[in-house]
Amino acid sequence: MKPRTPIQQEVARLSERLPKLTATQRAYAFRHCFKHYAIKRADGTNICTECGHSWRSEHDLADTVCGCTCPHCGMKLEALRTRKSVFSENEYFCIITTCKQYQVIRFFFVKSRYKAGQAAEYSIYEVVQRWISPKGTTVTVARLRGMSILYYDLWAEYSDMEVRKNNKLRAYDINPVCTYPRQRFIPELKRNGFNGEYHNILPYDLFTAILSDSRAETLLKAGQYPMLRHYIRSSFDIERYWASIKICIRNGYTISDGSMWRDTIDLLRHFGKDTNSPKYVCPADLKAEHDKLVAKRNRQRERERTEQQRQKAIEDEKNYLKAKGIFFGLVFSDNLIRIKVIESVEEMIEEGRMMHHCVGGYHNRENSLILSATIDGRRIETIEVSLKTLEVVQCRGLCNENTEYHDRIVNLVNSNVNLIRQRMEAA
Repeated sequence: MKPRTPIQQEVARLSERLPKLTATQRAYAFRHCFKHYAIKRADGTNICTECGHSWRSEHDLADTVCGCTCPHCGMKLEALRTRKSVFSENEYFCIITTCKQYQVIRFFFVKSRYKAGQAAEYSIYEVVQRWISPKGTTVTVARLRGMSILYYDLWAEYSDMEVRKNNKLRAYDINPVCTYPRQRFIPELKRNGFNGEYHNILPYDLFTAILSDSRAETLLKAGQYPMLRHYIRSSFDIERYWASIKICIRNGYTISDGSMWRDTIDLLRHFGKDTNSPKYVCPADLKAEHDKLVAKRNRQRERERTEQQRQKAIEDEKNYLKAKGIFFGLVFSDNLIRIKVIESVEEMIEEGRMMHHCVGGYHNRENSLILSATIDGRRIETIEVSLKTLEVVQCRGLCNENTEYHDRIVNLVNSNVNLIRQRMEAA
């Protein structure tokens, strides 16, 4: 991308002046970006992945638990029992520095290749630079990257470092496994409260936030690190909570969990509490207060749901009475089995619950009539009759199984369908 704005043009010029990696920096990256192993073979041989040296250890169990040191190169190694002979890994290395008035974060792609019995092979090249002005304006300089939404490390190694668009895929927001310990910072960062601690926030996110957002700066200076971390990561509208946050700061209250505290404030508003009162916004036990409010809200929702269900049940009963009321009171028997029409939604739900089948929702079936077969008051089977054909659609016992009375029940219904027809004709 051709630099267009003055800041992009200046960054493009300054980028070419950045120094190359020193031998010390390269060695640090190779040593700290990857784990180094002592490959343990079944015959008791150890192989150092760093230098390829082989030796036998008399402390095999201790090596496995605590690791060991290569007697040839002195590298501290982790024990790895495997039959593999070739290993390769990719990681990111970061250098945080300054150039002129800009804060610069440089990212390097580091590759390693280990082969048993040979010295490790490493390579490293720069892939991304994040330039941040004292006002928080940013410019990204990077190599070409393969267009994939799943893999961000498809870098074209021999492409040019050029100004790139920082798209919404966050392809350049890299979380390196290792950062060089010697770091330099522009004075504006120190002015805005940065003292070298990142508080589990990516440097780029932290720097841009405190340089461009006065509220992030305030959170950092006030020591509200969990709230700052939540604000940066979630990008919510902090203005809605800012008055409550200032109450916490004035009362020396440190928010221990930004997400939970924000949820607590939302719950307090839901219940009409004063979110400008230290009594509510500065709870001694945030989790306990949060859990209490959540439980209260859940009880409220349950009451609302119960009321909604009650209203729906009333409506369902009205509709069921209107649709099937002409059949109510219809009963026929053969002196052993008694079959009657189910006369309410509640009765139908109970039928489904007791018989462990799905008839409980059949009250809405327009062209179905549901009957229950019993012997001495004990439910035997549930019958569905089609009001179009006056045929038994299904007849199910407990857990949808047929009983020994199944055929008898079906025959009893079929022999009395005229009673159903008469009710329909009389309507």
